[in-house]
Amino acid sequence: MTEIRQETAPVQEEASAPARNKWLRPALATAAVATAAALTFVVLPSSGSQPGAQPPSRATVALLEDIALAAEHEPSYGKVRDDQFVYMDSRVSGSNSEDGRITTTPLHREEVWMSVDGLHDGLVREAGQKPVVTSPYVKPGEEGWDASAFYRHVETLPTDTDGMYDYLAETAPKYSGQEKYQAMFVLAGDLLRLSTVPPEQSAALFRAVARIPGVTLVDDAVDAAGRPGVAVARQDPDNPTRDEWIFDRKTYDFLGEREVATDDFSNVKKGTITANTAVLRRAIVDKAGQRP
Repeated sequence: MTEIRQETAPVQEEASAPARNKWLRPALATAAVATAAALTFVVLPSSGSQPGAQPPSRATVALLEDIALAAEHEPSYGKVRDDQFVYMDSRVSGSNSEDGRITTTPLHREEVWMSVDGLHDGLVREAGQKPVVTSPYVKPGEEGWDASAFYRHVETLPTDTDGMYDYLAETAPKYSGQEKYQAMFVLAGDLLRLSTVPPEQSAALFRAVARIPGVTLVDDAVDAAGRPGVAVARQDPDNPTRDEWIFDRKTYDFLGEREVATDDFSNVKKGTITANTAVLRRAIVDKAGQRP
């Protein structure tokens, strides 16, 4: 849920905020497309792999395997045309930092239409704001395409666990100042939240995440729409926050994602949800602005 930005140079933020290594892949056209963008703090150089990060527990691995099996049996969208769009209807909330204080934006509806091939303008509609036309933030063949969430890229990703793990390990650190395993987890979460991932790639993604040290299970997570579930999570080694992907307990459908404070910082108390997303619907549609 790390904020997606275009800058590749460190930026000094408020001194009262903890340190954070930004996710540096090319930015989406608007912050809204990134959905609930989290806080971006002071950038420090990463030391590589997170010291002391333990392999996922058996329960965490078992949960991810159940999620992968469910993903394998999801119906395919069939033949998807280049000129179509991935539609996503969400409820989102994020955080902003100003004058050393952190404020949370109200929960609101967000609709995103994202080009399938990365060559067509998309659209973002947020409650209370004018619609925003979004140009593709990166195009095929350009730097950053290998970390993009466009459908045409995602469908080329490996369908085997080893291949997907290697993809995350090789690609994520190129665009992130975070330590390796956190960068891998964030990239996997971006693909999961921002794209429609075909069943085979989706299953491989979850099985690859089951190999990332530091990944844990949170048994009582609730998404932005109030739906209870179980979460796959990872503590951010650079900040007192934990990233969580929330799934339905029975169907293992992806419900949403949230970021939770794991300690007090600035004016934020431990346990505060600093960013929140509930994905209510995804579909493939013929044009930007069309609802399924």
